[in-house]
Amino acid sequence: MKTRFIRFLASPRGIAVAAALALAGVVLGLVPGGEKIFAAASEKTRIVLIAGKKSHPSGQHEFNAGAILLARALNEQSGLPVEVKVVHDGWPEDESVFDGARAVVVYSDGNAGHPVNGHEAKLEEMLAKGVGLMCMHYAVEVPAGEAGERFKRWIGGHYESGYSTNPHWTAEVEIKEGHPIGRGVPGFSANDEWYYNMRFADPKVAEDILTGVPKRENINRYIHWTPGGEKGLGQRQTMLWAVERSDGGRGVGFTGGHWHRNWAVDDFRRLALNAILWTARVEVPEDGVVSEAVTEAQLNENLDPKDKMEHISLPSEADLTQPAAEPVEFRWPGKK
Repeated sequence: MKTRFIRFLASPRGIAVAAALALAGVVLGLVPGGEKIFAAASEKTRIVLIAGKKSHPSGQHEFNAGAILLARALNEQSGLPVEVKVVHDGWPEDESVFDGARAVVVYSDGNAGHPVNGHEAKLEEMLAKGVGLMCMHYAVEVPAGEAGERFKRWIGGHYESGYSTNPHWTAEVEIKEGHPIGRGVPGFSANDEWYYNMRFADPKVAEDILTGVPKRENINRYIHWTPGGEKGLGQRQTMLWAVERSDGGRGVGFTGGHWHRNWAVDDFRRLALNAILWTARVEVPEDGVVSEAVTEAQLNENLDPKDKMEHISLPSEADLTQPAAEPVEFRWPGKK
């Protein structure tokens, strides 16, 4: 039987058939151990990206549209063995979407609007098995106390109201040399609502991956201004951090992502894509994740319906050279 099969494979017809079957991985199933080889070659690392509910004005906190851009880059453009499933409008009704996932990424509002609220036990169960967790922008903010302590364990730290701060400013960022998240990212400038002065675990276990220096002259809007924000002026601050958890999983916090237009900044986008891969324990390519440039038309796709819709333009030099805002007194929600 084996001899006839080998002769067939050597014939012109056999060669043609074998080539076609190889595309489907069937030929590997005909040799000892072939099924395992094909399975290993075809397996994709599953990542679940939770996009939050409709939030800020048009062009800001575009969680659904931003998640689609990131998922498209990884699923269709990176050439990597990953499968990113986007869950829209918060925590999934059907939690089977998490089956087999190696990482959960949350891009959403935080505090009372955090998708994890009420689902902490499910997430804790997954993380205990080594599943990675990455939180982006407002999703890094949870209240001090029980939620804050969880986030210190899960991702190494969090934004704490009255302690952390969230001005809009142009950061000339530096990337930690040698860390996989920084691969292919030489550094860049971007104007965003870069949170800083995070409440990290004590002792601190997270590595500072993305840093920048806020100054009066590069802050163009103060939102919640705190003594920690004031003290941090002129000091290098952390806007993306990463941690290796004791349960074998990984955690990442990224404070950028307020302005939807910034996903069209190639290095800004590559940094986030690298971080998603690292969180899922996928090897980050030496030159970082490859993805296609985001067009202006693509920036304006899948936007949440807002009372007043704004056309989103590609990032420009004008974003980086906004005039400095007038300093404000300390203020944050609940301050008396």
